[in-house]
Amino acid sequence: MDSRKAGRKVKVENPLLSGIALAGANNALKSGGTERSDGIVTAEKILSLKLRGTDMVVLSACDTGLGEVKASEGVNGLRRAFTQAGTRSLVMSMWQVPDQETKELMVEFYKNIRSGKMNRCQALRQAALKQIKTVRTRYGNANPFVWGAFVFMGEP
Repeated sequence: MDSRKAGRKVKVENPLLSGIALAGANNALKSGGTERSDGIVTAEKILSLKLRGTDMVVLSACDTGLGEVKASEGVNGLRRAFTQAGTRSLVMSMWQVPDQETKELMVEFYKNIRSGKMNRCQALRQAALKQIKTVRTRYGNANPFVWGAFVFMGEP
């Protein structure tokens, strides 16, 4: 039965429209789209990029590791788009993250990488372990909500 004939609306969603807003995106939106770039990067746009040779993408904003589950297709979203475009590894968050602790964790993560003593996966793990101690001192407990949102995927 055609759902339009039954008086029901059909909602069509495109999981490839999940995305991130870059700095200045609000200015592009205010200008009515006359800017060369709108500052919005969607999974669909990422799929059109040639990212082979890109060692790592870090998505340190909230919920960047989430996507929409589609039967027989897996999870569609930013992480799948970056992987299919050729990115070797990703760091992303699985829930909303507090700004202060995210900044601290990311600073430590990059310091660990720059040291040359750890691969990317180890660098994130060591940053999280340090953040656990910081959070425990700051709040009296090591609640994983504050430090545990970030995951590593791909080649270390």
